[in-house]
Amino acid sequence: MEYSTLGRTGIQVSKICLGTMTFGEQNSEAEGHEQMDYAVSQGVNFFDTAEMYSVPGRPETQGSTERILGTWFKKRGKRDDIILATKVTGPSAGLKHIRNPLKFNREQIRAAITGSLGRLQTDYVDLYQLHWPERKTNYFGQRGYRHDPEDGWEDNLLSVLEVMQELVEEGKIRHFGVSNETPWGLMRFLQLAEQHGLPRCASIQNPYSLLNRTFETGLAEVAIRENAGLLAYSPMAFGLLSGKYHLGKDSSRDRINKYRQLSRYNSEQSKQATARYLELAQAHGLSLAQMSLAFVNTRPFMTANIIGATTMEQLKENIGSIEVALSEEVRNEIEAIHDLIPNPAP
Repeated sequence: MEYSTLGRTGIQVSKICLGTMTFGEQNSEAEGHEQMDYAVSQGVNFFDTAEMYSVPGRPETQGSTERILGTWFKKRGKRDDIILATKVTGPSAGLKHIRNPLKFNREQIRAAITGSLGRLQTDYVDLYQLHWPERKTNYFGQRGYRHDPEDGWEDNLLSVLEVMQELVEEGKIRHFGVSNETPWGLMRFLQLAEQHGLPRCASIQNPYSLLNRTFETGLAEVAIRENAGLLAYSPMAFGLLSGKYHLGKDSSRDRINKYRQLSRYNSEQSKQATARYLELAQAHGLSLAQMSLAFVNTRPFMTANIIGATTMEQLKENIGSIEVALSEEVRNEIEAIHDLIPNPAP
């Protein structure tokens, strides 16, 4: 396994991070525990979850993922060996079963962290992230920004950092991060932290894959220059980049087929780009999954690649990608496909 430093925290995290959003929905507690056991045996020391998981978010399974991690910590006694990240849910009309209102104010953030710590059966989390911005901006596949002058948000960024400082002082969290953020949002949090002596943003968790490289526009430079690296989610594009859908090896249980409402990776352009990447991988004797993940693993702005799996076979292949080196020829051909069909799944 290879390791990175998480921002300026001095914490070493594995470049492969175990994503857990399927635990409690597509994976049982026993399967989740098996995945965590295997990941740790391969040198993975970084787990990522969220209070809203499992996905898709619904009342019946909300918090199930954190609970499964919590029972694993209780059984294995490995809490201090793991760098644990979770997230506080942002505003969403469809998730009011979690808390209502879903706001990043002191009361709601404290309620969220209390709930997460209880489910996780731990006294602290290492990285506490805002799952998505409270203000109106472009994320979750929105290509353009539409400004709303009535959107009152800026003062709240400072108050969020003040609450994070309180949680750090109380020992409930160690560090703060953001997710689904924009270049302006990340820079503003960094500016306010420096100006007021408040917790510095250690990382940014955004989508990044062969089908979505929008992070490279604006955010990559911020991540490198400000030492707030990317935690890449959906590097396999909900499994599309495994090639199974193109090879006819998918089933009704697979994510894209089972959850049609999660349409981010269902476009014809995404399928066309994936077909080209599959052809490239096959021409060089690579699995598409490992080629896709190996590309993400070595990006200069990357702190960790958040992989997820529903089977042990998938998990082993995904973690094994850390040992795959892509030739210059393969990298050049990846760029050629990207130039032809750029970011089909933003």
